Amino acid sequence: MPTQTTIGPEDLQAAIAQMAETIAARHPTPSQLLILGIANGGITLAQRLAAKLGAHRVGIIDVSFHRDDIGLKPIPKEFTPTIIPGNLQGATVLLVDDVLFSGRTVNAALNELFDHGRPACVELAVLADRGGRTLPIQADYVGLHLSAGTRERVVLALSREPSAQDSLTIKAANLPAS
Repeated sequence: MPTQTTIGPEDLQAAIAQMAETIAARHPTPSQLLILGIANGGITLAQRLAAKLGAHRVGIIDVSFHRDDIGLKPIPKEFTPTIIPGNLQGATVLLVDDVLFSGRTVNAALNELFDHGRPACVELAVLADRGGRTLPIQADYVGLHLSAGTRERVVLALSREPSAQDSLTIKAANLPAS
């Protein structure tokens, strides 16, 4: 019987608060930050971080057209479009995602971002880093470091507001046997 690990709302909320404190220490004027949640997993986390930081420029970066597996995972009929609130030229951008694994989603997000302009600086914040990178991508801000194998899935449930329903679960993936 496969085991599963769950991280509850208190630990997740503490991790988000710690991330916000670390970001605030590096960026004491949050109004100068442009916070972009990577659709779809990073949107809620971006909103929660922005609320804790008092930042007002929060948007969405959609990676659908930049994924390198587009042949295997076609673009869904309903997708979240990129919304960048403000001028990207010379901005300090904080890309936000829920879970960092191979780095491919972040790579696609960077490609989409640079299609819209050239920021002065791009940083990456993730709630959970599960390791297993296949690209040289590293987060600047990490809430939790996880130990999850390649045959495990990390499932995050995060509400727009802190909630008792917030959870992160590491469980066996339904992968075909080799």
